[in-house]
This record gives sequence, C-alpha cells and structure tokens, in this order.
Amino acid sequence: MLQQLMSANSAIELRDLTMRFGSQTTSSVLAVDRVSFSLAPREFVSLIGPSGCGKTTILNLLTGLLTEPPEGDVRVLGKKPTAGNPDIAYMLARDSLLPWRTTLENAAYGMEVRGLPRSERETRARELLKQVGLGDFADKYPKALSHGMRQRCALARTFALDSPVLLMDEPFGALDAQTKLTLEDVLMKLWSEHQKTVVFVTHDLAEAIALSDRVIVMSARPGRIVADVPIDLPRPRSVRKLQADHRFHDLYAQLWGLLEQGVAGSE
Repeated sequence: MLQQLMSANSAIELRDLTMRFGSQTTSSVLAVDRVSFSLAPREFVSLIGPSGCGKTTILNLLTGLLTEPPEGDVRVLGKKPTAGNPDIAYMLARDSLLPWRTTLENAAYGMEVRGLPRSERETRARELLKQVGLGDFADKYPKALSHGMRQRCALARTFALDSPVLLMDEPFGALDAQTKLTLEDVLMKLWSEHQKTVVFVTHDLAEAIALSDRVIVMSARPGRIVADVPIDLPRPRSVRKLQADHRFHDLYAQLWGLLEQGVAGSE
C-alpha cells in the first residue's frame, strides 16, 4: 500500500481508510481498502480507476454524506467530515438544475441555502455566470440551455459558494468532446483565480493530466492506491496545446499502464 506522509497543515487527509457496505458477518462488500493520501491547500488532485473502485465513495466520505462509519481516519481542514460542511462544495456529474429557477437563481441557490443576503448572492452569481460564458443567459430557464450550458451553470454555482474545498465527480463526463475541452479550460481559469483545493474524479486520462497537480491511480474493487503520479507540466496549461507535448503522451502511457496493473492486481 502506498503510504504518504501527512502534514499538519494538509487540507485533506485520509489515513488507512477502509470502507465496507452491509453486514460484516454476511454480505459485506469491501469498497475501499487501506487508502492513504493527503492534499495540500490549493492543490488539484484527480482520482482515476475502474468503475466501482471507490472513487465516489471517497468523495461521499469527505462530505460526511455516508452514514456507515469507515475504518481509519478522514480529515477535511483538520476536522472530521460532517454533512452540510460549508467548507466543501460538491459538483456532481449531473447539473441538477431546478427547472423552475432561472440560470441566475440556480447559480445562486447554494448561497441561498447557506443564508447569504439576496444582493450578495445575486452579485456573486452574476459575476460567476460571466466567467463561465453565461452572462447573457441569466434570465433563461434550464429548458432553454444546452447540456454544456447547464454544466457551466453548475460550475458557476459550485464556485459561487466560495468553499475552500471542491469535490468534483466526473462533472464533464457526459459532454461532447468539444464542449468538454472548453469547460476544462474554463475550470482551469476559475481554479487559477480562486485557488481552491480540488479532488476531481474522472475516467478521462487526458483530462486528469491536463487539470491536475497529481493523479492518484486506484485499483479495481476493493479500491487501493496503485500510484500517486506528479504532473510536472508547467502552468498555465492549455488542454489543446498539451496534445503537441511529448511529456503529455508519456504521462498518458504511464497512467494507462498503471490502470492495467491495478486491474490485473485485483484479479
């Protein structure tokens, strides 16, 4: 098992995390097995691995959404995870926009739940919508937006919360290739400006390399860490220009090999 030394000022820490679902005496399923890693503040780390290896389980543990207690230790900004933690914003694969709310109202919804004054949340939501290219669509309803535009709104809603930690579960996985590349560039610009700590789950190796400071590779279930790979490509990065960089292709081949190793090791 890969064991990473954990710093006292880590934004996120997992130590020997093990997660089982169901009864331990009958049909218990071991989802995650002795996983340890940490993130420094403002670090962008991607989790990759086969479907069912526990990537989303880790995100749900970090948010405090899972009621079944894990073995090991999990800390977010030095504290045990709790549901509703305002230090965390969670972006899912689906945009989850409310159809009866305008784009502006959807972008401001999380802030409304947290009790921010209306003038403050609308000002912040409008600014984020401009940053993601939806400034002219603030008064439109979700039915008038394309799938990519809806994800832009969800991205604005996530950053509008101004939480220091962002958890992102395949937010661009269902988009077409062109829209995906565009939104990856938008995310990079937002992250560079707002400097959040990000745990990003993806199945796209190119996306993981383009966005991340490190990529953590997990094995097939039960999820274990196969490798923690630093991405030593200079920032700022252009997702498109990386295609012409041989280092990008070397990293892609390395990650692909590690994924195959993780699947073979589990079998």
